[in-house]
Amino acid sequence: QVQVVESGGGLVQPGGSLRLSCAASGNFFRINDMGWHRQIPGKQREVVATIINNGNPNYADSVKGRFTISIDNVKNTVYLQMVSLKPEDTAVYYCNFVVWSSQGLKNYWGQGTQVTVSS
Repeated sequence: QVQVVESGGGLVQPGGSLRLSCAASGNFFRINDMGWHRQIPGKQREVVATIINNGNPNYADSVKGRFTISIDNVKNTVYLQMVSLKPEDTAVYYCNFVVWSSQGLKNYWGQGTQVTVSS
């Protein structure tokens, strides 16, 4: 079994910064893909940033130049550094890991963390 735990959300003023963290633990061989997504009530979950198979990061157009995804391979933790936050960034943010385990390639989601950008 694999556990994924997120942290770092909260309330921030427009123009402010936040860093989200997401740690994977449990029985797996290695992380293949990782990503951050967000969802507003009543809307579909959208991709924010991903790293696929150790490739270059990919970002949604709406966050390019403001958000940075990174990974600590020793800690099996992925981060999302967010700067110049806007009210439209308000959402529940979810991370995911696609890992290789004895059951093959499987995807696991974090529990979600609320980010609210408001004055």
